[in-house]
Amino acid sequence: MEGEQRVAQVEVAKQRCKCVIDAIDKLPCSTNITHSCKRTLLKLARADLSFLSRPSSSSSSGPLSVNIGHLETVVHILQQPFITGVSRVCKSIPLSPSVSSEERRDSSLKHIHVDVVCTLNRKPVWIIVSDRNPEYISWDRSRKSKGLKLRIQEVLAAAQSNLTLRPSSVILFFANGLATNIYNKLRDELGAYEIELDFSVFSSDVLEETEGDWINVIARSFRNSCVLEINPAVGKDVVPNSGCIIQGSAVDSSQIDLSVGKAETQPQQLEENARTGDYSHLELFVDEAKTQPQPIEENVGINLGDTFCSILMGMKPISMEIKKFESAKPGNLLGETDLVNFDTTALIALVSGISNGGTNKLLATPESEMRQRFKGNFDFVIGQIMSEIQNPIHLKFGRILHGKHGLICESVLLEFKELVSMCGGPNEKLRAARLIDYLRVVPDTPSERMMGLPTTRKLALKNKVVFGTGDRWHAPTLTANMAFVRAVSQTGMSLSTIEHRPRALTGD
Repeated sequence: MEGEQRVAQVEVAKQRCKCVIDAIDKLPCSTNITHSCKRTLLKLARADLSFLSRPSSSSSSGPLSVNIGHLETVVHILQQPFITGVSRVCKSIPLSPSVSSEERRDSSLKHIHVDVVCTLNRKPVWIIVSDRNPEYISWDRSRKSKGLKLRIQEVLAAAQSNLTLRPSSVILFFANGLATNIYNKLRDELGAYEIELDFSVFSSDVLEETEGDWINVIARSFRNSCVLEINPAVGKDVVPNSGCIIQGSAVDSSQIDLSVGKAETQPQQLEENARTGDYSHLELFVDEAKTQPQPIEENVGINLGDTFCSILMGMKPISMEIKKFESAKPGNLLGETDLVNFDTTALIALVSGISNGGTNKLLATPESEMRQRFKGNFDFVIGQIMSEIQNPIHLKFGRILHGKHGLICESVLLEFKELVSMCGGPNEKLRAARLIDYLRVVPDTPSERMMGLPTTRKLALKNKVVFGTGDRWHAPTLTANMAFVRAVSQTGMSLSTIEHRPRALTGD
């Protein structure tokens, strides 16, 4: 009888492995999970399945030792819609060499295991998962276990020491709940507190044995799960609450002034990047610039485009009561949620003639004239036109930006003005002027962790400033520069971004 029960347990575990593998393949694209992360999860699930498929697994005595419950929990977390920017799963994070042996608490400790590195409600977090029975979670070190206290202390030390991967919070997810005495110790000794996140109660389908030899598909319940948050270092990497430049009046596009700052970008490079919508290699060096919009009449007497105006009307205008940009309260994961950081590609895509009803006019233009106008970028622009016809970009922007405050840093403002002034047509210039009216401009204040990444060809300083400023304000960056996003994810850093397809200025 015991042998039959063992065989049944192994079969159930094998089917659970298969379900997890299927769930990994179907993880929602909204998580922005990297291919490397998926490979890691699949490798772990397949290793469990391979172990269970051995004849010895069914014939051995004692408890069935598998990792599938832990993987189910990790995948369950990754299925949640508020989990994004997944850059690392079920891997170790190295401690900084500067961490002393006392801080490491163990001279042999060089790495810390973290289950998920991601962004949660737009803030970088580490998630630690436990699938253990609460009765077997011990607080202090023992002969069989280092204890929960020491493990969490090691994680918090690593979180403080790792500059580029540093999280704003460490999340503890206890899939089967937590004993009251352990909960109280986490709260009183380590400052943990329970948070309310809208986790779904049930996971993806798993298999469980029922009466006889039948196995039914059911969903694993996480009804008893407990989610705690700990801030590793309160007060670090604080968002500045002063120095925000508020653009409060309309701008005359004909008076966009390029004399501010010291722009050293080559005009030919500016024009080429404006045509293609690719700014990933564009370098713009400016001094601290003080730019002031020039007032004009409110009614400009021209149709800026229905979809363009609809997007602006759906955004929260800067004329509303100004909310202070302050860092969220210590440990608060539910801070500002209405900020979107724009890079230059997003601004260009919003005002481009391609995005604003100009596709038919462009397609009706003789090919020879189009090739003369766009030269070597002809095929690229045609591709953007066809993309716009199939998937109008303003529809996506409207959904993303509705009810949001638009945010740009000073470098993006200067770059955008220069590109539009040099390559934009009269309508594109008017849209650009009106768009700036609806945006909040903040100083270039990239986050410490972003600037901690090495500056390379793929991780250009200009892009680190733009994306890092969004990171500091906990605002996702709306961008078509996915080469930079991929380069960041390859470092293991989680970064909140929203992808859009590129659009070029057309001289409309």
